[in-house]
Amino acid sequence: MRTARPLRLLLGFLVATTVALLGSVPAQAAESAAGASAYAESTYAENYVALGDSYASGVGAGSYDSASGDCKRSNNAYPVLWKNAHAPASFSFTACSGARTGDVINNQLGPLNSGTSLVSISIGGNDAGFADAMTTCVLQGESACINRINQARTYIEGTLPGRLDAAYNAITARAPNAQVVVLGYPRMYKLNGGCIFGISERSRAAINGASDLLSDVTAKRAADHGFAYGDVRPTFSGHEICSDSEWLHSVTFPIGDSYHPTAAGQSGGYYPVFNALA
Repeated sequence: MRTARPLRLLLGFLVATTVALLGSVPAQAAESAAGASAYAESTYAENYVALGDSYASGVGAGSYDSASGDCKRSNNAYPVLWKNAHAPASFSFTACSGARTGDVINNQLGPLNSGTSLVSISIGGNDAGFADAMTTCVLQGESACINRINQARTYIEGTLPGRLDAAYNAITARAPNAQVVVLGYPRMYKLNGGCIFGISERSRAAINGASDLLSDVTAKRAADHGFAYGDVRPTFSGHEICSDSEWLHSVTFPIGDSYHPTAAGQSGGYYPVFNALA
């Protein structure tokens, strides 16, 4: 997509120059210029690599690629939805359930090279210990939940920025010409929603607050690296747990799907945000 723009600009310049010199442009010449520009746009295709954790691999969305094993890469995940819609020249899907920033650096960057034109990544939640925090909140009550969430907040503010920097630097080093799109995380709960049972409202608010902090820190690090950031909180608004139209699993079976987007969350929450930026 980016390589087509210089050609369009050049064609536009040539047309404008012809107008200035001759006073008019024959219809056939104008149509030829427009056709060449459209051809350049249509024949350019991305070389796309999708990195990240379970929110990128599509845990909770079903229809998993059996070859992906424990990484649980879903055919309903937003990277696959984008690939199906845009038919990039190449597509590599290395996102993996449970991944942290170090796993991205050590295990997921193999497909990246100077020809990579588009990279997506969702990462940071596992570094911050959100899975453990959610387990604590569900099993150990409000006091333990708040304490564990506060630990996560301390990590997000103090340690996570450096971990994100390391992952983002590694991506840039291997794919210096790529547009990188960083996707954040949704809020888990609709406060004062329809949930009668489960964790307390104070615990839900604390979880949402930590999720907001994670999103804000991630957005800042992405911006400082020149990456695009996709905030999915607006698209998930009204679709959190305890809403009337949930796009996130609460505690469910299999247990690993808990607190992950459903197929609707991937298609309605993540995909449009990524598609607008890619």
